[in-house]
Amino acid sequence: MSPTLRRLMKEAAELSASSPSPSPHFCAHPVSDSNLFDWHFTMAGPPAPSPYAGGIYHGRIVLPPQYPLRPPSFRFLTPSGRFEVNREICLSISGHHEETWQPAWGIRTALTAIRSFMDGDAKGQLGGLDATDDVRRMWAEKSRSWRCDVCSGGKTNEEILNEWREICRQKGIAVDDEEGRESVPDELKLHYRKEEQSSATAQEKSEDHEQVAATAAASSSTNTSSSSQQSSSEPAPNNTSTRPTPTTTTTTTTTTTTSSSSSSETPWLDRAIVGVFIALVFMILRKIANSEEEELEPI
Repeated sequence: MSPTLRRLMKEAAELSASSPSPSPHFCAHPVSDSNLFDWHFTMAGPPAPSPYAGGIYHGRIVLPPQYPLRPPSFRFLTPSGRFEVNREICLSISGHHEETWQPAWGIRTALTAIRSFMDGDAKGQLGGLDATDDVRRMWAEKSRSWRCDVCSGGKTNEEILNEWREICRQKGIAVDDEEGRESVPDELKLHYRKEEQSSATAQEKSEDHEQVAATAAASSSTNTSSSSQQSSSEPAPNNTSTRPTPTTTTTTTTTTTTSSSSSSETPWLDRAIVGVFIALVFMILRKIANSEEEELEPI
């Protein structure tokens, strides 16, 4: 079994009814036992005075094959006035910000963070909505009767959460205790994708303007230098092309002659030395022969 499947099975057990300390504010489970990468969750809205107080929201979690090294993606299926329906939301715990995700976090930590982030302003965030508090309260009231077509049983959000909270009560968990709710890690922050893109776009535009200005200046200077070069070279084009040629040829000829003469002198000297040596040897031998003849003559 792969590490990803072991991790998902562990988290499924921690979020199931058999967990010793389930959260009373949300429940989550795989859609089917054969696919642990597709989950659904049911979540209670933040407490009053939040406009989402009393709302119960349903959503989907898609986990990548590299989980937990890569973050899951989240989307709400219930209208809330805070997040767009069935569109991936942009949070530091979602796939839009993989660089901020830590493998130690899990689905429970992510759901806790999403619930706490609901009261924040959308500010153009990808997947976020800017709606009035009255509209959000209206959707919070309607969300309780919303039903998921995928989850088995055809129960409403209110029925699912009530059954879950009854399980929590049987385990001795205070369902209405918001003071003792789980805290969100400091590293988990709400990111605004639109602002990031706007700043990046502005920076790209300024860089483009600088490049255009630099290109225009370079083009202007090139045209000026080209025209000046043409005007200065027009009066005497022949002198420039003919004078260097004989100089180069003469230099080449001189160099070639010098090298050839030096190479021819070397074997001539060698032959002269050898000739002198042979002549000396011949003279010595001749002198020896003459002296022997004189000794042999009769007195």
